[in-house]
Amino acid sequence: MTTLILLRHGRSSANTSGVLAGRSPGVQLDDTGKGQAWALAQRLKPLPLAAVVSSPMERCQQTVAPLLAGRDLTVEVDERLAEVDYGDWTGSEIKTLAKEPLWRVVQQHPSAAVFPGGEGLAAMQARAVAAVRRHDAAIAAAHGAHAVWLVCSHGDVIKAVLADALGMHLDAFQRIVVDPCSVSVVQYTETRPFVGRMNDTGGDVSGLLPPPPKRGRRRRSSTGAAAPSVSSSDAVVGGSTGVA
Repeated sequence: MTTLILLRHGRSSANTSGVLAGRSPGVQLDDTGKGQAWALAQRLKPLPLAAVVSSPMERCQQTVAPLLAGRDLTVEVDERLAEVDYGDWTGSEIKTLAKEPLWRVVQQHPSAAVFPGGEGLAAMQARAVAAVRRHDAAIAAAHGAHAVWLVCSHGDVIKAVLADALGMHLDAFQRIVVDPCSVSVVQYTETRPFVGRMNDTGGDVSGLLPPPPKRGRRRRSSTGAAAPSVSSSDAVVGGSTGVA
């Protein structure tokens, strides 16, 4: 099964201004965000990334730029991983939006929330999950089952993808926290996704390295047939050993 790293962009100028940036052009990383992006590139340096896919927003492009340095990779931009289209709410102050009736819907019943002049959160989740799963299947076919790849997107988008992977209804996705430049990890299998990390801002990533190629012949059963192995779709029963 491939390993997907979901990366939220680093801190932007809008994150600290109290404004809902949405798809506003020209929103860039602030100095803290640039430092976060550089530090993340150092953390992920040992990982042999098969692909990097990004939202078209400039703050995401800036976040993955240090990560691509020294790698024979180019970022693939996917509009389906763009920030939520907040419509008429775009560019407004959060403190003002919090007084709107729709704010409570976003907080308590987000699957029913549709932003005026924009899109609904349910539609956002559908497009983002479809994009991630399609990329994952293509990368597995091209690079093998142990490929590691990365998506750089936005807080609500990543929360929606994680909610789907966790089997949570979208109405519960506000329980998930995704900080700037944090990484979350999902592995998709035939049976179910496995969520390995969430909102990780500084943990060791060596456990995400793909396993070394197997050598030798497969163990054979007493009948001479290759002995079956536990499916990678099966969950560990009794608790894992902590080894990725």
